[in-house]
Amino acid sequence: MTNRNKIIAGIELGSSKTATVIAQVTSEESSNQENINIIGVSSVPSKGVKKGQIVNIEESVESTISSIESAERMAGNNLDSAFISLGGAHIHSQNSHGVVAVSDATGEIVSSDIDRVIEAASAISLPASREIVHVLPREFVVDGESGVKDPVGMSGVRLEVETHVITASNAAIKNLSKTLIEAGVKINDIVFSGIASSYAVLTETEKELGCVLIDIGAGTTSVVAYVDGSLTYSGVIPVGAKNVTNDIAIGLRVSLDTAEKIKIFLSTSSNKEKDGKDELDLSSLGISEVSKVSKKTLIDGIIRPRLNEIFTMVRLELEREKIINRVPSGVVVTGGGARTIGVNDSAKRMLSLPVRIGIPSGISGLIDDCLDPAFSVPIGLLIYGLQQEVSESGGIKFPLKLNLPGKGFIHKIIESIKDLLP
Repeated sequence: MTNRNKIIAGIELGSSKTATVIAQVTSEESSNQENINIIGVSSVPSKGVKKGQIVNIEESVESTISSIESAERMAGNNLDSAFISLGGAHIHSQNSHGVVAVSDATGEIVSSDIDRVIEAASAISLPASREIVHVLPREFVVDGESGVKDPVGMSGVRLEVETHVITASNAAIKNLSKTLIEAGVKINDIVFSGIASSYAVLTETEKELGCVLIDIGAGTTSVVAYVDGSLTYSGVIPVGAKNVTNDIAIGLRVSLDTAEKIKIFLSTSSNKEKDGKDELDLSSLGISEVSKVSKKTLIDGIIRPRLNEIFTMVRLELEREKIINRVPSGVVVTGGGARTIGVNDSAKRMLSLPVRIGIPSGISGLIDDCLDPAFSVPIGLLIYGLQQEVSESGGIKFPLKLNLPGKGFIHKIIESIKDLLP
C-alpha cells in the first residue's frame, strides 16, 4: 500500500545530449522503503553547450524545452521543478577544516552544532567570480577523537569537521539557472555531475573501501574519489569522448558525423562479432566517404592513444592528491564515453587498478532506456534528490549545499541601512 506519490526529476545539460528523467517516488507503508519508479525519459542532442558550459543561452533553452516536453509526454505529467547537474572544467575542489565549541552546557552535541561547524569549515577565501556549490562533511572529530561519522548525541566540548568543498564559476551557475528559468523549470538544487553519477553507480562497499569514479562525457571527464567512505577529491578534465570522434575524423579524413557513426558501430559490434576479420565494412552504415577500414588501425592507432591520454591525466591528478594507493576497490568508469571500445583495457593499463563499467542501479519502471552509462548523471540526480528529502524529513541532515550569504546579500543590507540613515 503506498501512502505517498511524489514526482521528482533530474535534468542533465551535457555537451552532446540534454537528458531529462522523471520519476515517481512511491513509499511502502509496510517497509517504509522509498522506491524510484521511472515514468518518463528523454534524450535530445544538446545545443549551446561546449565542454560542459553553456555558450549560447537561446540554443540551450531550446534543447532543454525539447527534452523536457518529450519526457513529460511519456510521463503524462507536467514538470515544474527538477534537480540539475553542473559540469565543466571550472569546477574545483579543496578540503577544509572547521572548529567550534559545543554550545550545550551539558556538553551534548546537537544538530545546530553540526550546522555551525560546517559553516566554519566553509569560510574559505574565494575570488568574487567563484561560489561554493557543495560542502560535504568527510569526518567529525570530537575532543580529538577522529573518525566520527555522526556526532549527534555524543558528549564533548570541542567539535571539529573535515569537509570537502566544491566550488564553481559564478557565471556558469548563472547561465545554467537562466536557461532553466527560461525553460520554465524551478531548480530544486544544482549538483556537480560527478557526485550525481556516484549516487547512481557506486556501491556503499566501494565507497567505504575507497574507489575512483571516472565519468567520461562528450566534452569533459568528471573524476571523484572516495577514501574511507568520504569524498576526498573531485575535479574535471577538459577532454572527453568527443575528442575520440575528432581523432577518427582527422585520421580517416571523414566528417564528424561519420566518425561518430564509426565509433558507435565499432563499440556496439565488438561485443557481437568475434570473427577475426580485421576489415570493417562501412557500407551498411550508409557511409559513402570511406568503404573499408582496418579495425586494428582504428582501435590501436586512433582510439586507444586518446583513451590512454584521458586515463593518464586522471592518474596524474590522483597522484598529485596522493590518492592512487588508497583506492583498493579500483575504478568505476561511467558516462557516454564508457561505451567506447577498449575503455576497460586502457583504464587498467594506465591506472593499474581493477576496473568495471558503471551502470545506474536502484531504480524501477521504464528502465530499458536508462540502464546505460550515459544516464548515470540524471538517474543519480533522482537518487540524490530522494536522499535529500529523506534527510530533511527525519534524522540528521548533512547539508550537501550551503546557501551562504554572498557579497550581494551583505551589500543589500548595507544599502538598506544607508537608506535609513538621515
